[in-house]
Amino acid sequence: MFSLLIIQFFQTIQLYDRKSKEFKNSVHTVLERIAVHHEKALDVRRYLQVINKNFNGEYKELIKKEFKNLLSPTGSVQIKDTVLFQNGELNKYLLIEGKTFDSISGLSTEQKVLARDVRHFQQLFDNNSKSKIIQTNKIAYQLDQRIIQHIFKKAKYINEIMAQSFRENIFQKTEDRVDINFLDSVIRQEMIWSEFPHKYHYKICNERGQTLKFPITPDKYLSTIDTVKSAKAFLFPQNILDDKWSLFLKFDNENQYIFKEMGSMMIVNILLMVFILISIIFMFNTILSQKKLDELKNDFISNMTHEFKTPISTISLACEALNDIDVVGKIEANYIPFIKMISDENKRLGNLVENILQSSVLDKGELKLNKTEFDLVELCNELINSYKMKIDALNGQLITRLPHEKIMIFADRFQVSNLINNLMDNALKYSKKNIKITLCLEQSSAHICLSIIDEGIGISKEYLSKIFDKLFRVPTGNIHNVKGFGLGLNYVKSIIELHAWNIQVKSKLNSGSTFKILIPINK
Repeated sequence: MFSLLIIQFFQTIQLYDRKSKEFKNSVHTVLERIAVHHEKALDVRRYLQVINKNFNGEYKELIKKEFKNLLSPTGSVQIKDTVLFQNGELNKYLLIEGKTFDSISGLSTEQKVLARDVRHFQQLFDNNSKSKIIQTNKIAYQLDQRIIQHIFKKAKYINEIMAQSFRENIFQKTEDRVDINFLDSVIRQEMIWSEFPHKYHYKICNERGQTLKFPITPDKYLSTIDTVKSAKAFLFPQNILDDKWSLFLKFDNENQYIFKEMGSMMIVNILLMVFILISIIFMFNTILSQKKLDELKNDFISNMTHEFKTPISTISLACEALNDIDVVGKIEANYIPFIKMISDENKRLGNLVENILQSSVLDKGELKLNKTEFDLVELCNELINSYKMKIDALNGQLITRLPHEKIMIFADRFQVSNLINNLMDNALKYSKKNIKITLCLEQSSAHICLSIIDEGIGISKEYLSKIFDKLFRVPTGNIHNVKGFGLGLNYVKSIIELHAWNIQVKSKLNSGSTFKILIPINK
């Protein structure tokens, strides 16, 4: 849960960083577009002042000069304005009349040419405008080529001179070059088109960080904004020789805009983090309370069982005293079965108390194994002798398959003995009327295998995974014919895990069960 919370937290931070970078890049792009738009607008304003001038005289003189170069020195040229109707439109043309006289032959010639009127200077800046000149003869064609080339060369030269003079005018102050109100309108329009927040401020600074001041400034122009946290763009990006004046822009509620852009993802992440945090707190409190209750329960069971051991010991001593003729004398025969019953039940009660104590010790993790090397075959033979009498008394059958040679293991002999006793007790308790129990010990190259097999009532598949749980007993309805607390198999599992062994269970309902303990051989 903590890992999920941390991952969700970092995902939210990464989402914020990504949106923040996207926002800053967008602002920088818009700011550069504002600077370019502003600079071009200023250039267009200056160009219009030149474009609107009349160049008729200069144009006609240029044509006359070019045309005379094609005629003899005695020729003359006249130019008249005319209009032709073409393709449904009225188009302006120039009628060029050229006359020449040959003094030797006494002959005179006259030539008339129509040329498209390109006198209006703005046509030189219109990329979509294509000069169309009606070519009536070779002279018209040569005239057209010379004039057009000459005009466009001159126009290009004039354009470059004007651009440089406008952009690199070092004699004009920046305060005079910048129309702050026009710049403010450009910024406002870009903010609307880009759907950026309307709460922003901007200012203009030079390379030394000095703010450009104007007599009257718009409400958005603020000289105190922090340039470090502001977006920046050069105010005149095409002017490489002039002072580098920069335009700075800063939003007042940038984080609010970024959070808005994060939208539903941000809400989902926050809700998930809150939910995870609440779950962690709830689980943590629950675990603490359960831990306290478990400690109280273990302490209570430990104290209770210790208190039980005192009266159990007293009853055991009393039974021994009653059986001792030297102490109480001869007892009537009618009392002997009752004294034996008290003694047997007292022993059973003592075993139950001991099991509870062992379970409590295991829960606390206080059980320490006292490992020694011993013969497992010898231990099995000792346990078989004690169980053989019980099974024979019930007309049952105990089958043993033990090797003749020794099998030495390094383990806690006392706990292993209790482990086998618990499995044998279960096999005996859950057997049918015809008792048949098999104890088998085998050794392979990898494992020592101890198996206890019965042909009792068996365990259904749905309960196989739960039989080692503490206090769990296979449900038998309202019939409670098998005594116990459900601690035996839990104890068996705990001892096996402490020894780093394995246990396998196979069982089929009404067919019996097989418990197999696998002890790895220490090579």
